[in-house]
Order: sequence, then C-alpha cells, then structure tokens
Amino acid sequence: MRIYIFIAAFLPLLPAQEWVRETPAAPWQARDSQGEAVFRNQLWILGGWFNSFEAPPRDVWRSANGRDWSRVTASAPWLHSDLPMSLSFKRRLWMMGGWYNGRLPGHSASNAVWSTRDGANWKQETGHAGWSPRLAAATVEFKGRMWILGGTEDYYFGDHGSLKNDVWSSADGRTWQLATANAGWAPRAYHQAVVHDGKIWVFGGGNYVPEYQAFNDVWSSPDGVNWTAVTPSAPWSPRLWFGAAVYRGHMWVLGGWSKVPEQNWGDVWYSKNGKDWTRLEAKTTWKERHELSVFVHKDRLWVAGGHAKPLSNEVWSLHLPPDFPGKH
Repeated sequence: MRIYIFIAAFLPLLPAQEWVRETPAAPWQARDSQGEAVFRNQLWILGGWFNSFEAPPRDVWRSANGRDWSRVTASAPWLHSDLPMSLSFKRRLWMMGGWYNGRLPGHSASNAVWSTRDGANWKQETGHAGWSPRLAAATVEFKGRMWILGGTEDYYFGDHGSLKNDVWSSADGRTWQLATANAGWAPRAYHQAVVHDGKIWVFGGGNYVPEYQAFNDVWSSPDGVNWTAVTPSAPWSPRLWFGAAVYRGHMWVLGGWSKVPEQNWGDVWYSKNGKDWTRLEAKTTWKERHELSVFVHKDRLWVAGGHAKPLSNEVWSLHLPPDFPGKH
C-alpha cells in the first residue's frame, strides 16, 4: 500500500499536454484563411476561403465553448474575406483588407476597414486606409492602437514586388499613421505577429507565387519603428500560413505550410524569448494543416478550421498548467 501511495503522489507531476477535439464538425462549412478573434468572451470566425474559383464566404459565427456555434449573419457587407486582417479592439470586432474573388475576373485586394459591436451590424470606418490594398498582413493591438505589418498587394498574380514590410497603426481605424516604410525584416506576407514582453514580434511568412519564399526568422520591436533580429533561423521549419498566439507567458507557432519540403505542418512550438524554441510533444493532436485559426480563450489554446487536406471544420483545445512549462 505504501508503494502505491508513493507512485500515485508523483502522477500529478506528469505533463498533461494532450489536445482535446471539442467537435469534429462545427456547423460552419469547412474552410481556411478566415478572419478570427476572441470578442465578447467568445470565439469568432469570419469569412474565409472554400476554393480559388468562387467569391469568399461572408458569414460570421461565434461560440462560447468551441462546440456550440451560432451564425450571427450569413452575409456581412464586406467582400474581401480571404486572408483578411481581424482583431478585437476597443470593444469592437474589426475586419480589414483581404482578397476577393480568388483567381476569377474582378479579383482584388482591399484597404477598407470595418467594425462591429455585435457581429451582425457592420460599419465601414474607411473605404481606403492609409496603407495600400493588401491581404495576409500581420495584425496586433499594441499601446492602445491597432497595427498592420507587411502583407502582399496581390495574391495569385503578384510577385516579390507585391510584398510589403511597412508598419502602420491607428487608434480609431480611420486615420492611420506610418511607423516605418521599411521595417528591418524582409518584405513578406502569410506571416504572424504577437505582442509579448512589451514588444511586437514578427516571425515566419514569405511569398507564395510565383516566387516562393519562406522564412523562420524572429524580429522584435518596442515601438514598431526600430526592429531587432532575435534569430535568423528558429528551429521550426520556414513556413507560410501558420498560426500564432501568446499563452502561458510564451509565444506559440502552430502548423502552416511549406513548398520546400511541400507539406502541411502539424508541429507546435513555444518560446519565451524568441530565440530559444521548444517543441510541444502531444500524443493526441490535430492533423497537419495550414491557414488555421488560433485563439486563446478561457485559459486554453484553441485551433479551428484550416486546410488539413481536405478543408476542416474541426475545433481543438489545449489546457496547460499555470506554471507551464514547470520544472524539468
């Protein structure tokens, strides 16, 4: 009996790092490249991509628990919902930029900015923000302002010259201020940015077509103007279309896609300083995918949708202890 008690006492010290599939099929149609945010203490999915030969969807969905979803509207007024920039800011949900109409005639990028208080009634704050029309930029809230970082002005028909490395910010979504026209990091799209340790961090991304390029560098800035190269090559493979978040005091990189090697990624990495990264090992996890939605909500890390060959409408969550990663 004493031996049994001794062993049981140590069981709680074992890591609980398994993903939970909250639903295999949310009621929204499987998709990738959607806008996403945590708003009013709920998960939100906005628009996205079904294929390259139809206009992107304009529906808006929300969920408090990742399992039960309600459609807020079937047809929001914005059109450019493929790879838009979205976030929650000043008690409003925001949709900015994005791509419309795939490879079809009439395709375009946008620099319109929209906001809503309820997800159903949208207001166009400006039809033409100070930054050029673009998609797949990185977006964060930092120092009481929204920030747009990089992106590309053309999706399927652009080239390296379409890529941007400018940085813009706004306190109201209407008036935008240029922080820098050329940040220290190379022009890119399909990257991610987070706010951590009092700084903006930018990592990964690159270009899709016709000149494929992918990065795994990490940069930080205390003001959006002055950038420091933290590492030119993180241990996770160079990739596009991945997800990122800040959870348990660490920055996270999840999933994505690369052409060299040509594959989806399903790995999950975390770092406190942007230079030293550790891969999270889990026996139960989601299938490799790109353009997934990543959230931090109710003390959990969430993954929803994305292109998992085929498109997915799964929702997964992960809970880690407050003292993660604990003592090794």
